[in-house]
Amino acid sequence: MATIAIIPCRYGASRFPGKPLSDIHGKPMLWHVYHQATKAPSIDRVIIATDDDRIYQKCEILGLEVMMTRGDHVSGTDRVAECASRLDGEVFVNVQGDEPMIEPEAIERVAKAILESTDENIVASNGFNEMCDPSDVIDTNVVKVVMRQDGRALAYSRMPIPFPKGGKVQYFRQLGLYAFRKHGLERFVASKPGPLEMAEGVEMFRFLEHGYDVNMVQVPNDRGIPVDTPSDLERVRAMMARG
Repeated sequence: MATIAIIPCRYGASRFPGKPLSDIHGKPMLWHVYHQATKAPSIDRVIIATDDDRIYQKCEILGLEVMMTRGDHVSGTDRVAECASRLDGEVFVNVQGDEPMIEPEAIERVAKAILESTDENIVASNGFNEMCDPSDVIDTNVVKVVMRQDGRALAYSRMPIPFPKGGKVQYFRQLGLYAFRKHGLERFVASKPGPLEMAEGVEMFRFLEHGYDVNMVQVPNDRGIPVDTPSDLERVRAMMARG
């Protein structure tokens, strides 16, 4: 069965409406994300998932595979789950639609982590990397993760975890790069959000709070820059221009 990358793309982002169609050197941002995903060796198919006609039509013009989804999804994982329910695949990789410079190696590592796992209780894998900027540690927009000794997620938080009572600690950033088993996505949509997910706004708690495991996968501190604002977009354009 196939390993399919799904790129959720919404038009109406509150901070940057129309972001997926923003031009980067002659192509919309979603085109760049799509082609980075195709470079990961384990990915058999790449699909853009959207609820917007403008995005759908642009994908068709550019020859990018696209799937129209419902408009009431709360999270990108819910949108990926809808796509998975309509597709014949084994593993589904959620690639954020606002990272036009995402490294194919990061996608590959997260996909392989779930493909090679034999533990059926591990229903998802999630990318992370080390945090180097102290300001990110206290930034509530940056989700931190702590792990068990076996590399599975123990907890996520927008606050600094762990608290350094016993000395210096290393902080890790959870990335919005996930791979799911198909049955994991089915369990996700069948389960109600728990109190930790609702408090922190971190959807991976859906699995932890219902007794399932998420395998954390370290990926390089690469050039991937989430485009949240027009100024982020200018940074990406400049970086791509430099090569």
